[in-house]
Order: sequence, then C-alpha cells, then structure tokens
Amino acid sequence: MKDARVQSAISHWLPRFVSNGVLLADFEDVTGALERWEDWCAAWSRRAAVHETLGKESLKDGHKLTAGEHLVRAGIYYHFAKFVFVQDLDQMRAAHMKAVECYRDGVALLKPYPGKRVAIPFEGKTIFGVLRGSGPVLVMAPGLDSTKEELHAYEEPFLARGMATLAIDGPGQGEAEYDIPICGDYERAAKAVCDWIEARSDLDPSRVAIWGVSLGGYYAPRAAAYEKRIRACIALSGPFEWDKIWDGLPELTRETFRVRSHAVSEKEARERAKALTMAEAAPQIKCPIFIVTGRQDRLVPATEAERLARSVAGPVELMIVEDGGHNANNRPYRYRSRTADWLAAQFGLPKI
Repeated sequence: MKDARVQSAISHWLPRFVSNGVLLADFEDVTGALERWEDWCAAWSRRAAVHETLGKESLKDGHKLTAGEHLVRAGIYYHFAKFVFVQDLDQMRAAHMKAVECYRDGVALLKPYPGKRVAIPFEGKTIFGVLRGSGPVLVMAPGLDSTKEELHAYEEPFLARGMATLAIDGPGQGEAEYDIPICGDYERAAKAVCDWIEARSDLDPSRVAIWGVSLGGYYAPRAAAYEKRIRACIALSGPFEWDKIWDGLPELTRETFRVRSHAVSEKEARERAKALTMAEAAPQIKCPIFIVTGRQDRLVPATEAERLARSVAGPVELMIVEDGGHNANNRPYRYRSRTADWLAAQFGLPKI
C-alpha cells in the first residue's frame, strides 16, 4: 500500500506535472515505484539528475540548444522533487537549489527567447526572477507550491505573441520562501516589480500585466486591485478567501502553507490564512481581468472564481472549463493560447 500522502500527490498533481514539462513515462516510473512520502524528493531528484547529465553532456559536445532543453527539464524535475516536501527542509532546499541552477543555466541557452536571472530589490531584501523577451511585459506569479521555474510552459504562448515574461518568486515563494513569509498584501511585491520595470529600457512600463496560478490566482488580482500600473490581469483558479476553504485542502497543502507563512502551528497558519482575502480588494480592480477555473477543481472550488468575477469593478471575462480540474491542467489547450490572445489584444499587439 502506498503512503496516503503519495496517493494524494499522484491523484491531485498528475495533470499538472505532465502539462508543465514532466514526461508521462517519467511520472509513471517515479511514482509507480514510490511507497513512502519520505522517499519522494530523493526519487524525483534521481530522475532529474538523468536529464541534468544529458544536458551537461550535450553542452560539452557543443550542442547548446539541446543542452538548454535538457537542463530546463532537469530544473522542472528538481522543482517537483521539492514542491511540497516540507517535512525535510534540508533535503527540500538541496533539491530547490538544483532546480534554480539547472533552470537558470538551461533557459539561458534556449532559442528564440533565452531567459536571464534578475534580482529585484524588495523592502531591504531581494526577489529573484527570470526575464524572457522585451517590450510589453507579463509579470507571472506562482502559487503556494510552484516557483518561477515551473512557469516555463505557461510562458510560451505569451512569448510567441510578442510579450516579455517576468516569472518571479514573490514573498513565500521559491527562493524568497526562506526569508520572506507569505503575505496577503501581494501588492507590495507588485510595487517593487513595477518600480524595477520602470527603470529598464528593454521593457514597456506603460504595458504591464500580471498573471497568477492557483494561490497566485489570488496574488495577481490582489496586486491588480492596488497597483494601478498593472493594466490587465489573468487569474487561474485562485481562492477568494483562503481561510474559508482551508478544511478542504490536502494535508500536504496545509502544511506547505504553514511552513511558507512561517507559522509555528497549523492553528497559527489558519489564522494567517485570513489575510489572504479579496473581499475588500476585488471591487478595487478596474483593469480588465480574465479569470479561469475548472468546474471539477478539488482544491479551489470554481465558486471562488465566480465570486471574484461578480465582485470586480472593471471588465471581466470568466472562463469555466467544465471538465477541468485545478488550474484546468488536464485541459491546458482550452485556455492557455486563448488567454495569451486576450492579453495581446489588451496590449494592442497584432493578431498572429
């Protein structure tokens, strides 16, 4: 019998892994051999190392693009080794640093949109991101257990339509999670990012949008409510009031929030969850917003997205994927290109 936590991870996350860059055969191989949750990080790290080795061998042979493709995949696999593995923080952080390293080195070699690691000042600390492209820019906010490295597949439709993407690790996310706890007022991070964008010559500060997935689907509209330099927003499967759906979340998700909010107990974590609310923020959203949810979402009910759509003050488009799960990752073709077309139109970019 598999550990219930392993079963939960497989049940909830298979579509996410596959739609975001994990090969189905690798997923089946790794999870099929797993029985204990305690072995999750090591198992995925071993499979990540296979792709890392292929990348380094290709680089040694002078095949830079191939090396980049292998290393990006390795970075994503290392990310999934650590994504909710908060029971062993040392092991989790070791896998995380490998994810950052492999993805950084790999995305820099890709064509036609190489990526570069950037550092953004934030309240005396630093937010790290990956910037790809130039011109109008889409800031991309991960969720509770995702990071900037996982957003690679999400970026592609926007890059192909002439936008830059800036995937960030905000408070409580990715590289920031160790020093900066989760915050309900994500507009603080958005302000720092918009300030940074304004200081650059390769990005258009008059055309800035924000995108968020899962808990990032809360962060993005929250930022759009109060940071008025944001001209459009895309929100995928975000909660309207995080604490109200707490009891229905998987154990791994609740524990991950506890660790990344820097709470010492689940009781304290639940109290901190109350700060993640759109009740007062949603009516402040005046910019156009595109909201996506899956009707079959078992983590964040579709009713949360419907409530957000009813509450905003500006133009809103709500897309409910009737057979979609969380983030509709089982049906990515339903919305990924469509949201990119929508944002291109908001930015005044030509149809292609």
